[in-house]
Amino acid sequence: MKLRDKMVLCMAVVCCAFLVALGVALMGMQSARNQFQQFLEVDQALLQTTTNLYAQGLQMGQALRNVVLDPSNKAGLKNIDDASKSFAEYLQVAQGLVAPQSEAGKMFADMAQLREKQAGLQAKIMSLAKDDQPAAIQVLNKDETPVWRVMRGHLLDFLKAKKDDVKLAEASVIASTQRTMWVSLGLALATLVAAGVVTYLLSANVMRQLGGEPDYAADIARRIAAGDFTEEIQTSGGDRDSLLSAMKSMQQSLAGIVAQIRSGAETISTASSEIADGNLDLSNRTEQQATSLGQTASAMDQLTGTVKQNAGSARQASGLVAATAAVAVKGGTVVAEVVTTMGEINQSSRRIVDIIGVIDGIAFQTNILALNAAVEAARAGEQGRGFAVVASEVRNLAQRSASAAKEIKELIGVSVQSVEQGARLVEQAGTTMDEIVASVNRVSAIMGEIADASEEQTSGIEHVNNAIVQMDQVTQQNAALVEQATAAAQSMQQQAAELAGAVSVFKLRR
Repeated sequence: MKLRDKMVLCMAVVCCAFLVALGVALMGMQSARNQFQQFLEVDQALLQTTTNLYAQGLQMGQALRNVVLDPSNKAGLKNIDDASKSFAEYLQVAQGLVAPQSEAGKMFADMAQLREKQAGLQAKIMSLAKDDQPAAIQVLNKDETPVWRVMRGHLLDFLKAKKDDVKLAEASVIASTQRTMWVSLGLALATLVAAGVVTYLLSANVMRQLGGEPDYAADIARRIAAGDFTEEIQTSGGDRDSLLSAMKSMQQSLAGIVAQIRSGAETISTASSEIADGNLDLSNRTEQQATSLGQTASAMDQLTGTVKQNAGSARQASGLVAATAAVAVKGGTVVAEVVTTMGEINQSSRRIVDIIGVIDGIAFQTNILALNAAVEAARAGEQGRGFAVVASEVRNLAQRSASAAKEIKELIGVSVQSVEQGARLVEQAGTTMDEIVASVNRVSAIMGEIADASEEQTSGIEHVNNAIVQMDQVTQQNAALVEQATAAAQSMQQQAAELAGAVSVFKLRR
């Protein structure tokens, strides 16, 4: 049987069990509904109608006594008439609710006869009450009241019996409802158990056909579809016919085929890659060699021109060096004159220092004199105050002159030191100028030798340049052949890489 047919059969069994339980529940509910409807429409209505009959009978007796006591009591007369009509209506309703041949039907038939008798007595009493009240009271007590007591007894007995019947009906409805509930619950539980058993059997059958969990089988299928053969499919012992077992065999077969294809693709890819790398390396080297030869040829041309230019420049430099030597001699003479001038400046600076020392002494003596004058002015008192002011100003001027002379002396000292250092530097410059003159003479001789060697180099470089041009032509031809071989190797490498890429989506266990 197919899996779909099994699932349909299982669902049909569960649905049948559910329908049976639903039918039993509906039947129980209908029975309870009928009983409850009987309770409301007959029993409860009959109980209420009988109660109303009893109430209207009491109302008629009370109104009749009021009329006997007061025959002109219109309200009492109206109450008797209303209660009498209501009693007749309720009696008719009660007789319609019961079967005529039943005990209740017979009781209400007797009640109708008693009511007719009571109505006649009540009319007689109301008629006597107008003229002869004692006679009316006597008929009321001896005739009408006994009839009412019989009617009341029937009504009260019926009410008591009906109340008991109502309680029994209520208990019956409750019991029926509970019985229906328990039956429905039992059938529902039985349906659930049946559904569980059917589900278990169906799932066991499906699991046996799948060989494992559906999620696990779906995951294995997705892995195989993605080319992932690394997951080892778990199957139970002795399983040879399940879906997972077939997938395991398929996975192993595909893994072997893919492993062989991948091995061949990797071998081809490695070989083509090595060939392509070798050709590319050779092509790069050949191109570099061709470029180097071209650059070398160009450099040799430039070098030839440069050597020729150097030869001419060397000749010019030799003449310039000779002129520089003459200028250096003149510079030495000028430096010697500068040395003499710096010595004279040094002597003048020393004389200025001596003069500043004399000024400093004069300022010191003037300060002493101003101090003495201030002391004398202080002794003279009021008469010497003006003289003291003048002496104070003189003293200030002497101090300022002393300070200025001191600063000038310091500056002249620094200037003297600078002049002495300049003199030493000028002497060193003179010595250096002599050495420069000697060096310029040696450079002039060397530049002549360089010019001769440059002319000889020019001839040799021209021969080397011709050989490099021939090598460049041969190298360019080799580079073209290597580029063709490289293109073929790269094409083979690309095809091998595409094959390896197509196979790389498959993942195998190591």
